[in-house]
Amino acid sequence: MRILAVCAGNICRSPAAEAAIREAAAQADIEITTDSAGTGSWHIGQPPHPESVAAGARAGLHIDGRARKVTPADFDRFDIILAMDRANLRDLQELAPTREASARARLFRTYDHSAESDEVPDPWGGPEAGYDETVSIVRAAAQGLVAELRGYAAEPPLHSRQ
Repeated sequence: MRILAVCAGNICRSPAAEAAIREAAAQADIEITTDSAGTGSWHIGQPPHPESVAAGARAGLHIDGRARKVTPADFDRFDIILAMDRANLRDLQELAPTREASARARLFRTYDHSAESDEVPDPWGGPEAGYDETVSIVRAAAQGLVAELRGYAAEPPLHSRQ
């Protein structure tokens, strides 16, 4: 299974989501490939935001990588593409080379069935607590994603809450 996490700049939410998915899959002994990307090009080549890395460290989650921009080729490389919010989802659907490819994009937080919102709020520029909340949110969604993946052998889940 190949999973791509996507936010706007690829320095806060999507690197944290990538790390959380990797962590949850390892705990469940599920083999996956993960990556993250942004819909914008503002931060290409930069590491994750220091506050995001620090929030991950406080929670025992290792967040790393370098920002890159999502491309149409990602729709061929990944089975599931997880958007952090509706704006990212719209951008992904517009970028998708085909309707079938567009169906691979979905909102990440919909995998957390206890969440009151289906979006991961962007902590960028906010207080430290926002970054801590992001780590908590992406971990919960990652656990739900992996739980759902455990029930599917060959097919990616068809998730309806978008």
